[in-house]
Amino acid sequence: MKKFIVTTILVALFTTGAILKAQDNHPEYLGLPGDNLNLYAVMKLFQESKTLEDFERDLNDTKSNINNLDLNGDNLVDYIKVIDNVDGDVHNIVLQVAVSPRENQDVAVFTVQRFQNGQVQIQLTGDEQLYGKDYIIEPIYDNANPGGTANPGYAGNTRIVDGQSVTYVNTTPVQIAAWPLIRFLFLPTYIVWHSPWYWGYYPGYWHTWHPYSWNYYYGYQYNWNRYYYGHYRQWNYHRYSRWNDFYYNGRRSYSPDIHHRVEMGYYKNTYSHPEQRKDGESMFANTHPDQYRRSKAISSGNNSNITRRATTTMTNKSVTNPQPGNNTVTNRRSTTTGTSKSVTNPHPGNNTDINRRSTTTVTDKSVINHPSGKNAGINRSHDQTKPAATSSNRKIVNKKKSVSTVKKETHTKEGDKKEPDHNRQ
Repeated sequence: MKKFIVTTILVALFTTGAILKAQDNHPEYLGLPGDNLNLYAVMKLFQESKTLEDFERDLNDTKSNINNLDLNGDNLVDYIKVIDNVDGDVHNIVLQVAVSPRENQDVAVFTVQRFQNGQVQIQLTGDEQLYGKDYIIEPIYDNANPGGTANPGYAGNTRIVDGQSVTYVNTTPVQIAAWPLIRFLFLPTYIVWHSPWYWGYYPGYWHTWHPYSWNYYYGYQYNWNRYYYGHYRQWNYHRYSRWNDFYYNGRRSYSPDIHHRVEMGYYKNTYSHPEQRKDGESMFANTHPDQYRRSKAISSGNNSNITRRATTTMTNKSVTNPQPGNNTVTNRRSTTTGTSKSVTNPHPGNNTDINRRSTTTVTDKSVINHPSGKNAGINRSHDQTKPAATSSNRKIVNKKKSVSTVKKETHTKEGDKKEPDHNRQ
C-alpha cells in the first residue's frame, strides 16, 4: 500500500513538472508577474528616449505594447511611474506601480553609474518578487568594460536563441555615455525626476486598457528577439557596489499583497491561452510589417522561404499570384519543353511572389488575369489570337501542301500550260 502511494506521488510530481516544462518552454518564461513586462523591451526604450518624462510616457503608451502588467488584479493595466534616486554619480531609476492607496510595488530599477573618465555602465534589475532573484539585464559589454569579467557563455559572436542564430553586438561604456537619456541625466541643469502621479491620479493622456494574455503578449514581443538578444544579455551580479546598502535595504518598495498573490499562483492564469500567440504575431505584423517580413525571412525556426527544384517535362509558367492570403515565397526551377506563358496578376494583397524558371523552346503568349480570379478579363494581342501550332497541325498543313503540289505538276505536264489551282482559296 505504501509503495503504491509513493509511486502515485512520484507520478503526480513528474506529470506536474512535465506540464510546467512543456508550457511553451520559452527562455523568457518565468512563471511570475514580470513575464508581462519584457525588460529587454524596457532597456531598448530607455536607450531610445531623450528624457525620463518621455520614457515614462512611452512606457505607458498602449501603442508601444511594452506594459502588460496587472499586479492588483483589477483586470486593468497598471500605470508605471518613474522615480530617480541619486547616489553621487549613480542614478537608481525605479519603475514603480501603485497597487493600492497604501502600497507601492517596485517593478525594476536602472542603475546608471558614471566613472571619472566619463564612461558609463548601466544595468536593469527586475524586482525579485516579480522576476526572481538577480534577474539583471545589461548591454553586451566588451572586455574593456570597467569592473567586468569575461563570461565564457559569450565567447563567440553568435548565439542560438529560440531556434534562431543571433549575432550579438558589443557595447562600450563610451557608447553608453552617448545615449540621449544618459547625456540628459548628467547635465548640470538636470532636475531629478520624480513622477508626480500616484494611485487614482494619472496624466490626462493615459487611458488604461485590459491586459492581454501572456501568450498574446509573447506572440508580439518575441519578434524583436533577434534585436533584444543581439544587444542585451542577462548578468548574474550587480556592478553597482552600493546596490544593497543604498537601494535594496534603504529605498525598495514592495507589497505584501503582491507577495501573497504570487504564493497563491494567482498570476498563472495569464498563461492559459496558448492559442492567442498567433493573434499577438498578427498584431506585430500589422504594426511593424517591414520588421515582421525581415524577421521571417531570416528566421531558421519559422522559415517561410520554400525552395523546390525538379526536372520535369511540362509547360513553363511565370506567375505572380494576386489572390489575398498569407502566402509564402516559393521558388521552383525546372528544365522543360513546352509553351511559355508569362502571366502577371497585379492585384494587391499580402502575397509574395511565386517564381518558376525553365529553359524552353516556345511560342510566347502574354496573358493578364483579371484580379477577380475568374478569368473574366483575358487580353491577347492580335498577333496571338490563333493558338500556337502543334505538331499534329503542322502535319496536316504539310499534307495539304503536298497534294496541291502534285495536282499542279500533273496539269502542267498534260496540257503544257498552267491551269487554275481550284484547291487554293
